[in-house]
Amino acid sequence: MKIHEYQGKEILKKYGVAVPRSIPAFSVDEAVEAATKLGGPVWVVKAQIHAGGRGKGGGVKVAKSIDDVRARASEILGMQLVTHQTSPEGQKVRRLLIEDGADIKKELYVGMVVDRVTQHVTLMASSEGGMDIEEVAAHTPEKIFKVAIDPATGLTDAEADEIAAKIGVPSASVPQARAAFQGLYKAFWDTDASLAEINPLILTGKGDVIALDAKLNFDSNALFRHPEIVAYRDLDEEDPAEIEASKFDLAYISLDGDIGCLVNGAGLAMATMDTIKLFGGEPANFLDVGGGATTEKVTEAFKIMLKNPHLKAILVNIFGGIMKCDTIAEGVIAASRAVSLKVPLVVRMKGTNEEIGRKLLAESGLPIISANNMTEAGEKVVAAARGNAVH
Repeated sequence: MKIHEYQGKEILKKYGVAVPRSIPAFSVDEAVEAATKLGGPVWVVKAQIHAGGRGKGGGVKVAKSIDDVRARASEILGMQLVTHQTSPEGQKVRRLLIEDGADIKKELYVGMVVDRVTQHVTLMASSEGGMDIEEVAAHTPEKIFKVAIDPATGLTDAEADEIAAKIGVPSASVPQARAAFQGLYKAFWDTDASLAEINPLILTGKGDVIALDAKLNFDSNALFRHPEIVAYRDLDEEDPAEIEASKFDLAYISLDGDIGCLVNGAGLAMATMDTIKLFGGEPANFLDVGGGATTEKVTEAFKIMLKNPHLKAILVNIFGGIMKCDTIAEGVIAASRAVSLKVPLVVRMKGTNEEIGRKLLAESGLPIISANNMTEAGEKVVAAARGNAVH
């Protein structure tokens, strides 16, 4: 789960990380009111969407008068903001953050992630703030410094101070940098975050260390422990199909292709998408119905996939372990009838009650294309999507 910058800053502030004074706004009038309350003389009007690169896309503007704030807010609010992290259509801006202007002397980067190699929460920091950390890693990896944090001790003063020095924080500002690093770690740990990033963390002309941005993502599996974070959820920023799927406990992610996938098990779902691509097709979604799929879940899965206007074929790929093939076959038949399926449907089943499932499909009277293995399933569904006859 992702949250907005202003929400991330609210969390960081609770953990002692210095952030600029700012007020969220949901209309142009609210933006003007916020700027008046902050008092200026310089404000930054920021689009609030769940994507990076907002400045490059025109979603962050400096204003030097109240009239300027109104003009900039009018430009940004409601725009389709396109960045390298959005779809080509961009994301509609429905929220703004009005923030005090900052005296930026130096931009730094600091982030927290879980390193699967060391199995520790890891602090990453760089002197190259304001840039995508992926770009820094690709071109100047020597400018990224890391420390794997021992969960028994947390981020120690010595570790924080060493990292601060390495990224160019002057000695007088090191205590503030230490507080920012340790606050970020504590926020990451306490909220079950999967990513916590400040880019940029700035040094001001006075030597203050301030988080000018905040990006926090959370482990969805831990949200039951954090109702206060769930309250931050902005459904306008999420894919409607993914929201609908979550209501039925379906793991669904929209993709750019035209071949729908309904699979049980995340590993098999990934292999299915790879197989489709191997034969020249493009998957339209990742969809794991899990081990306890019911007829209702399969029907809802079909409905969600069919909302994609680009869909040209569907591949159902089931391994019957816990999930019996005849149960899935009944679900597929019921779903096909319920949604009046108009696109080609390829079904491959293996495992428990496989023969019963195949018999049910064959006797259903529906134009279902059967496949015996992954290769055959991939070939047939790609051919069907291209409009070629399949038998």
